[in-house]
Amino acid sequence: MPPFLSDSVMRRQLIIAIVVLAIVVGAVGLPQKSKDYVVLDGYEVATFAGGCFWCMEAAFEATDGVAESISGYSGGTEVNPTYEAVSRGRTGHLEAVQVYYDSDVVSYDELLQVFWRNIDPTDEGGQFVDRGSQYETAVFYHDDNQRVLAEASKTELEASDRFDDPIVTQILEFTTFYEAEEYHQDYYKKRVLNYELYSRASGREDFIEEHWE
Repeated sequence: MPPFLSDSVMRRQLIIAIVVLAIVVGAVGLPQKSKDYVVLDGYEVATFAGGCFWCMEAAFEATDGVAESISGYSGGTEVNPTYEAVSRGRTGHLEAVQVYYDSDVVSYDELLQVFWRNIDPTDEGGQFVDRGSQYETAVFYHDDNQRVLAEASKTELEASDRFDDPIVTQILEFTTFYEAEEYHQDYYKKRVLNYELYSRASGREDFIEEHWE
């Protein structure tokens, strides 16, 4: 006989199911591709994949010096992918965020620290409740300087022995980034209750509290 799920796991799965349903219903009638964002002159650009892009967008936009964080898809080969295709693992893309930041206020190395502190870098099958290669973690470097800093930051984290399991987050060369559909942008602001339910039920917050105080 298979083991029964605990009440806490069942509640968590139910909350996630409700949030997913709300996403589907809330997306009806909304534009399926995002608005055209204006490239912010004078800002540096960084790209990270940390599982659910809602959560990563919220984390980076709470960081001083970040002007904009955009949810989207990166790392795959399909042109103009849709959320449906990416979420089913059909495109090779990862859910990602592109971060525009003022390097006079926040450094790239500090953005890396925000990144590491908001993911589980030991999970090679996704992130928390979101499973599949489309939710894997990666740092997409835009130039050699970012590559060197990202690799050094990963090495430092590995040497810290903060985690029992190996660090599996990839350091990859940036190729292209596709903005996600409009209803995903600033989701944590547009659908506050849905986002808070998802964030708490996903296990991400518990993990961060356990490993990073």
